[in-house]
Parts: sequence; structure tokens; C-alpha cells
Amino acid sequence: MIAAPHAAPHTDCDAHLIRLDLEGEALTRLSPVLEADRAQAVADLLVENHFAPVGKAPGPYALRLSIQEGRLVFDIRRPDDTPLAAIVLALGPFRRLIKDYQMLVDSHILAVQDGREERIQAIDMGRRGLHNEGADLMRARLRGKIAIDFATARRLFTLICVLHQRIA
Repeated sequence: MIAAPHAAPHTDCDAHLIRLDLEGEALTRLSPVLEADRAQAVADLLVENHFAPVGKAPGPYALRLSIQEGRLVFDIRRPDDTPLAAIVLALGPFRRLIKDYQMLVDSHILAVQDGREERIQAIDMGRRGLHNEGADLMRARLRGKIAIDFATARRLFTLICVLHQRIA
């Protein structure tokens, strides 16, 4: 399990995350690029996010994000760790995007090693587009369960990709 530090309190509303815990075996075997993606997504998410479970008491919230038995689990809790809800999503709709994400990470590593700046820029553009597509899918899959903004969805998609990685 990797726990993220507490972020500064949000002043605009209570619909946000103040803690995020990622759980999964893959987290102990991340490449430096994936570890950097994970760290940046968690840091950005905790600084700014909109996260509002539908029909639940106002936040702030803590989230345990994991993949269990091929499903994505959002274990939503109070800041004191009292469970509020668990939302489980099938990973099937995300699999193509996760696979494409891994291919782009691998291509980025090779382009950096070769010093090919134009290739790196093209890959970065592809990653942005992939993150946008992943964010749209995330928002659609969570509709009616958790209200999230686009930036939060992008960061959660990154974290799902990291959780799903299998390093050979």
C-alpha cells in the first residue's frame, strides 16, 4: 500500500479527497517513469480535486483505490477511516486504454534513451490524448455514483494505469 500525505484543506467545498491510499502488488515493482507518473498524479489530485459520492454525507473524503479480482475498487471513507461506501467497476472498458498507456510509457522511455526530442514530444501529445479519453471514460463509468471533474478523472485514470501494470 502506498499512502499519500494529507493535502492542504480545500476552502471552496467539502466535495474533495484529503487522503488517497493506493493498494496493490504492482506498486512495489514500478519503473521510474511509472513511479513518477504515480507520484505526480497523487500530488496533483490532493492539491485540487472534486470528488462527491452521490447520496453520501458531505466530505471531505479518504479514498482507498485498488484492483481486486480484475475490478477497480473505490473504497470511500471518512477522514477518520470510517467506511462510507465501496464502488466497484469492471476493468474491461479500460483495458485497451491501459494497454495503450503502457505502450506509450515504453515508447517514451526508448525515445528518451535515444535522445529523440521530436519523438518525445509526439509521444507526450499522444499521452495527453489518451488521458483525455481515459478521463471521459472514467466520468461515464462513475456517473450516478461519484461526481468528479475532468482533472480529477484524468488523475484517477493515471493511477488506474499504474495499479494495473505488470512488470516483466
